[in-house]
Amino acid sequence: MKVLKMLMWIPLGLVGVYLAIMFYIYFNQDKMVFYPIEDFSMLPSQVGLTYEDVEIKIDESVTIHGWFFPSDDSTNSKVVLLCHGNAGNISNRLETAKYLHDLGVAVFMFDYREYGKSTGQATEEGVYLDGVASFNWLTESKKYNDQDIVIFGRSLGGAVAIELAGRVHSGGLVVESSFTTVGDLGQKLFPFFPIKSLIRYSFNSVEKIAKLHVRKLITHSPDDELIPFAMGEKLFAVAAEPKQFVRLSGGHNSRTYFEDSEYKSALNELIFGDSQEKSDE
Repeated sequence: MKVLKMLMWIPLGLVGVYLAIMFYIYFNQDKMVFYPIEDFSMLPSQVGLTYEDVEIKIDESVTIHGWFFPSDDSTNSKVVLLCHGNAGNISNRLETAKYLHDLGVAVFMFDYREYGKSTGQATEEGVYLDGVASFNWLTESKKYNDQDIVIFGRSLGGAVAIELAGRVHSGGLVVESSFTTVGDLGQKLFPFFPIKSLIRYSFNSVEKIAKLHVRKLITHSPDDELIPFAMGEKLFAVAAEPKQFVRLSGGHNSRTYFEDSEYKSALNELIFGDSQEKSDE
């Protein structure tokens, strides 16, 4: 009889654990979506980049911080606005910034509110506003033409970049190793839980990218262990023309594809395409 009673408690215990995990996911999802780190791991000068420290005041409680890397080519008018992923801060993206800068463009990378030296608390709408403010800083303070600004977003930054491309007029959009929606990604990570009913975030890139007619480059690796390759394929499938897809190599945080000539060529085509066409005429 005692054994039977003990056996009856097992399913109740499992239900309790299941509910506890659901509560944890619901109340801690902010920490799962955003993982800001305050301290910088290195400075641009350590990778040979000359930079300008930038502070942009959003409102009384939010000021975002960024680094601007001017182009070494004074005749080049192009700039890449870099939207980073959900963890760390801009100092963890210096490898990407240098790679882009070495293509011959200026680069501006910024930290979302709560990341690095930026103040405030990260929210979905908040990081969207940070992207808009950064774009406006390039047009107002640096006098870049809208069409000379290419928006580049990686991972969570891909969702920020897609939203930003829908709010401004730009010269191109790069979406790298990103997801369709937070709900879709959460369901992949926690397949036994009703994540889409629990999640308070949207980041609905798959719906937004279908409405964008800016030139687009979408990249993803089949080896990505965090964000499924199928999500990159779906973003490309629904994206409006003009668009291009490049298959990367390596895991989510690998940069081995920097050695890939197809990747470099696709970036050059997106960034310099118009100016190259004009120079060829």
